[in-house]
Amino acid sequence: MQKHSRIYIAGHRGLVGSAIRRALEKQGYSNLLMRTHAELDLTDQRAVRAFFEQNRPEYVFLAAAKVGGILANDTYPADFIRENLQIQSSIIEASYASGVDRLLFLGSSCIYPKMCPQPIKEEYLLTGPLEPTNRSYALAKIAGIEMCWSYNRQYGTRYLSAMPTNLYGPGDNFDLKNSHVLPALIRKASEAKLEGRSELVVWGTGTPRRELLYSDDLAEACVFLMNLDDERYGSLLVNDEPPLINIGAGIDYTIREIAEMVARVVGFEGKLVFDTSRPDGTPRKWMDSSRIHSLGWRASRLLEEGIGLTYKVSREQWEPAAR
Repeated sequence: MQKHSRIYIAGHRGLVGSAIRRALEKQGYSNLLMRTHAELDLTDQRAVRAFFEQNRPEYVFLAAAKVGGILANDTYPADFIRENLQIQSSIIEASYASGVDRLLFLGSSCIYPKMCPQPIKEEYLLTGPLEPTNRSYALAKIAGIEMCWSYNRQYGTRYLSAMPTNLYGPGDNFDLKNSHVLPALIRKASEAKLEGRSELVVWGTGTPRRELLYSDDLAEACVFLMNLDDERYGSLLVNDEPPLINIGAGIDYTIREIAEMVARVVGFEGKLVFDTSRPDGTPRKWMDSSRIHSLGWRASRLLEEGIGLTYKVSREQWEPAAR
């Protein structure tokens, strides 16, 4: 990508999209195309097509998606599969029709089987049953990978799918009703400290392991991939394999270890209590990131550092004193 290249970030206000925007601006890219939902409904194929025809982006980061935690995915499965399929189909087709050079489709580690061997390699896609609570979202993302692969084979496009591990960072969702495990722990620990409580309740046994990647690390990986030279980028787009690459932190921790880190960062000195009546979810999710490591990228932020950065910029959402 050149510094003046026309670059469209779909979903620039979300956790991933906002981090990609920060990374591009930090590196001096000045021609960024962005639209809010009010300005462009990405489920409206005609509107998306018109936007692409008018603006002719050369590169596309497809970070827009309907996302949520376990409860939201389990409660609204039709919404998750319908809206994500619509968004992906609109943008991928418009990208092809308008001659986009490279497209990076952002997915999720939930595309892999629930009981997947660890660490999770790209070739484990579609080798077993998915986690039931977010199957509709996962299937939408799998369809996006297949779309990229199909357009590459049929039309000669150069679309790549990146599957990040569990993400966190500035702009995360801290709503306790539908957030993921880390932002929920950050908010719960902060509120427990503010209220002077002696205990912090954590769902499950604390034994499942999770790999967590800071959103700005993911963004740097995405820009890195889009800037690969033609030979290395082309090596990821072979006809007999999905155009798929994992992006992970390279290390995972138990939920107990993560909760202890959060408590240290926010200054909660009480006791952690694990509610074993609550579900644990998938026992382990640890990505094999050797493919992107071999290309020259690795995450740079340790988990406790990332938790601290996230807490610092996000706490004003619920802490009156931080406003």
